[in-house]
Amino acid sequence: MIQSINPATGHIIEGFAPHRPDEVDAILAAAQRAGRSWRETTFAERAAILRRLAVLIRAEKETLARIATLEMGKPIAEAEAEVEKCAWGCEFYAEHAEAFLAPEAVTSTATESYVAYRPLGTILLVMPWNFPYWQVIRCLAPVLMAGNTAILKHSSQVSRCGLEIERLGREAGLPEGVFQTVLIPGAEAERLVADDRVAGVSLTGSDGAGAAVAAAAGRTLKPTVLELGGSDPFIVLEDADLDGAIATAVRSRFQNTGQSCIAAKRFIVTAPVHDAFVEGFAAAAGALTVGDPLDRATKLGPLVTAAQRDILDRQVRATVTHGARVALAGGPMAGDGFFYAPVVLAGVADDMVAFREETFGPVAAVIRATDADHAVALANDTRYGLGGNVWTADIERGKALAARLETGNVFVNGMTASDPRLPFGGVKRSGYGRELSVQGIRSFVNVQTVWVGPAR
Repeated sequence: MIQSINPATGHIIEGFAPHRPDEVDAILAAAQRAGRSWRETTFAERAAILRRLAVLIRAEKETLARIATLEMGKPIAEAEAEVEKCAWGCEFYAEHAEAFLAPEAVTSTATESYVAYRPLGTILLVMPWNFPYWQVIRCLAPVLMAGNTAILKHSSQVSRCGLEIERLGREAGLPEGVFQTVLIPGAEAERLVADDRVAGVSLTGSDGAGAAVAAAAGRTLKPTVLELGGSDPFIVLEDADLDGAIATAVRSRFQNTGQSCIAAKRFIVTAPVHDAFVEGFAAAAGALTVGDPLDRATKLGPLVTAAQRDILDRQVRATVTHGARVALAGGPMAGDGFFYAPVVLAGVADDMVAFREETFGPVAAVIRATDADHAVALANDTRYGLGGNVWTADIERGKALAARLETGNVFVNGMTASDPRLPFGGVKRSGYGRELSVQGIRSFVNVQTVWVGPAR
């Protein structure tokens, strides 16, 4: 059985029978059949369904949020905000997809020539547990609006969330087979990737999982979009608004209990303001309430599994052993569930675990930089390249430093976040390809050149 376990209690919520091989085959066949007619629907017809989906998502916001909180431990207010964002994502692509995929005239030797964007077929979505609705919708909405069908292989931890998205899609009017959830263990996902009926794959997960999927997709020559891990730098220069930087740093590091690829993880602070930043940051982090994620006063819920809590604690202990100073002492909490009180580590050097590895939980590493150039060098000294932040009163200086950061996203005086209007993705071991905006919807289309004679 595939089990959902409440990380706040450690108790099993629900069990799911995995799909048998013949059932998986039937799901793939249904998607292929549905694709033949779905690709012929108009943008207006697809948009009408996505708008209805947005209405249904909002109508069931409280129920959906509670399911997510029970399955993966997200504080309830954050879960509700995630659900609301999903409705926005549906509406965004319902409104803009036709313009994003409009044919583009090109002058050539032809009487007429243009670039058209055609559906690819069935797209496999391999999605994680940490944003169980938004990670799906931000891929699903553009995939469907482009005329593709989709199959969701969600994290086993959030199987109910995946089934709820499928139900809402069906109630919104998606024809049979256009969007389906498949319940299989993660180890079996590569078999789906290799299937000839899958035309492309979008995966959000670890860099190890991304490498495995990319290899499987490469053997069958199909496109992939990989949004993988991150160890995002958060640079604070001596002229920054320190109070604003600290407030945003706390939100960025500890949102979703620190379980976010795009959370700031390495806080690189220039020497003149380093000590004041550490003091203010540790005090603000220490004031966060850890507890029952269904309680609206809670700011930090549990980690998703006991194993994830153990990995995080190992990373903290290894970093302290190698000389880091504990500015805020936290760690595993007694009692039921997989709770971990926030930790702030200062004096972190570039050879320590908290600098080199992605820390997926409420742990922050603060690194002292001599100046802006040193801060950028430290920021880029990582195998990851998802997001980054620069805090400075000099906007032009911030933009110049942003150009030097080896990341897919840079936020100057702000918090890294995904936005349907802006492309999202990383470089290096943080993956490749882009989600969201016009680039996201064009990730899974056939960019077709059409040449009409006679030649001129």
